[in-house]
Amino acid sequence: MDMLQKLENRETKLAVVGLGYVGLPLAAAFAEKFSVIGFDRNERKIERYKQGHDVTAEIGDKVLQNSAIEFTTDPKRLQEASFIVIAVPTPINGDKTPDLAPVKGATETVARQLAKDSIVVYESTVYPGVTEDICRPLLEDLSDNQDFKIGYSPERINPGDKKHRLQNITKIVSAEDADALQDVADVYGSIIDHIYKASSIRVAEAAKLVENTQRDINIAFMNELSMVFHEMGIDTEDVAKAMDTKWNALGFRPGLVGGHCIGVDPYYFIYEAENLNRHSQMISAGRRINNDMGKFVANEVVKVLLRSGVDASNANIYLLGMTFKENCPDTRNSRSVDIYNDLREYGLKVKAADPLADRQDFQREYGIELVEEDEIHNADCLVLLVAHEAYRQHTLAEWRSLYRKDEDPILIDVKSIYGREAAEEAGYTYWCL
Repeated sequence: MDMLQKLENRETKLAVVGLGYVGLPLAAAFAEKFSVIGFDRNERKIERYKQGHDVTAEIGDKVLQNSAIEFTTDPKRLQEASFIVIAVPTPINGDKTPDLAPVKGATETVARQLAKDSIVVYESTVYPGVTEDICRPLLEDLSDNQDFKIGYSPERINPGDKKHRLQNITKIVSAEDADALQDVADVYGSIIDHIYKASSIRVAEAAKLVENTQRDINIAFMNELSMVFHEMGIDTEDVAKAMDTKWNALGFRPGLVGGHCIGVDPYYFIYEAENLNRHSQMISAGRRINNDMGKFVANEVVKVLLRSGVDASNANIYLLGMTFKENCPDTRNSRSVDIYNDLREYGLKVKAADPLADRQDFQREYGIELVEEDEIHNADCLVLLVAHEAYRQHTLAEWRSLYRKDEDPILIDVKSIYGREAAEEAGYTYWCL
């Protein structure tokens, strides 16, 4: 009997290890078909899930409350599963080298509970070779059972994206042999319409890296253009709109590149390339450009204040949007934090707000206390960093009420939510990336 039939007949269970932005939607989707164990070491997170609160905002509280996922922090529960998906984060160290500790730790946990005839599938982003050369030996060394197979299926969750969801994307799958590949494809195919079978695990690992790296490079290109266009006195958004009229335009825009995918994955490629004595010049350059954008924006904020005749040292500056991207509560690797820290280094009075970020977690991670929007008053400058839908719903007139009454308002609109013409007609001193 194949793996899909066993799961459908409830003869075994499926387990998802790591219940963040990737693991939780995956577990919820599988739970509509099979018996699913959701495992995470974070007791606070598991408790919130059991209470029906989706801290990722990916599936929503209502879906979570109606889900049959069996949440647990007890690794022994993994013994009940024969199909195990590892979806833990793979961050980078301070020196930009891959931090494989989470994926190794999850592998060790799974290995000690591994049931016979299991399939272990990795979704965590890694450089080519990690699944077979690092993870498989760990499973072999720590498990009493050697009757298992491995696979790799790179995650494609785009936090905050309500259009490209797990069920309607194309899912890449791979495995160590043809039989395992068919099992992995069948199981994922039970919840996802479009399955692509990669020719090998290494190909699937590489595909994940390059699909995010190409976005990083394209955004870096637009960021470099933006910095130069500002020197030329040209509006970058106007240029981009004109360029987009060509049939093969890619539609990229400048912006702050953070988070745990685009802002991290290229370093995994760079690291492995360096191990092979290949210096990745283009990818490294793109990373440098994007990492420096926070400082560029901070410097531009100061320039706008000074050109406007505002006493920058006494100005009330509010940064709006501290998550790494729009409509997402995730604050990991947030480039908005760079801007906050740079402005504070100049000795400026800066406060930050975000309607989606968890204030307690944010202060724990960055040491920054977020304010509520109703606490914003007598502002000299508002800096819209992230295009949350909650911000897009505000009119320019509504933002105006948050400023001092006797001054011309300064609006730094990094993502060009409003556009120069509309903002200047409304009386704002306006800057956009």
